[in-house]
Amino acid sequence: MPKQLKGKVKESSKEKRQRKKEFQELQKQIFTIVLPTLAVVAACIVVYVYYKTKA
Repeated sequence: MPKQLKGKVKESSKEKRQRKKEFQELQKQIFTIVLPTLAVVAACIVVYVYYKTKA
């Protein structure tokens, strides 16, 4: 097993840009997938409660 260097390994500016780009893509996925899913779940709960209290 090779020894690990102490401290953080410096990132090049290219790696930093790539990491930032990946983070932005992840944020975009959160808004396009997670939020609509939560909205559907919340709507289902509201409809369920409405019908249960209406009866």
